[in-house]
Amino acid sequence: MSVRRLSLFALLAVAALLLWLFLPRPAPTPATPALPASIPAIPAIAPSANPAARDPRPTPLPPEALKTISLAADLNAPGGNITADLQMLNNVMTDWRLDYPETGNPVGENSLITATLTGDNPRRLTYIARHHRAINPDGELCDRWGTPFRFHALSGRRMELRSAGPDKKFGTDDDALLTPP
Repeated sequence: MSVRRLSLFALLAVAALLLWLFLPRPAPTPATPALPASIPAIPAIAPSANPAARDPRPTPLPPEALKTISLAADLNAPGGNITADLQMLNNVMTDWRLDYPETGNPVGENSLITATLTGDNPRRLTYIARHHRAINPDGELCDRWGTPFRFHALSGRRMELRSAGPDKKFGTDDDALLTPP
């Protein structure tokens, strides 16, 4: 190799080194900040021998963990009256229709409607607490005298609500009825 070629090679190597040293480089990414001391670390969970415990699907939350809308908190409360109770139920039905405009009123017999309003619905919304004083052991919403309410859908947006009244017999003069406009 000639001296001239060697000098040219050395000159190119020095130029490349200088370019490498002085060319701008992307800024380094900042390190992830450490958690404050007040936040405890999440302990590692040992794998379970139970195959169901390794199920990748999310575990549904218990109904108690879901937000309960308290529109019906005073339903059948001492000191209340059937007119206020029926209005509370009407408000619950209105909220249901706002949350599920494509379906309209909840459907079925009293126990099915009650189940729907206590969280057995597609979004697991709870309109009435599952263990509310107005729900009997058969899972039915009852009036203040213990008789299950009657729900009659007049349309997809209107639900007639009926109580048997103090005599606990439907079709008598003391029945209470709310027919929404």
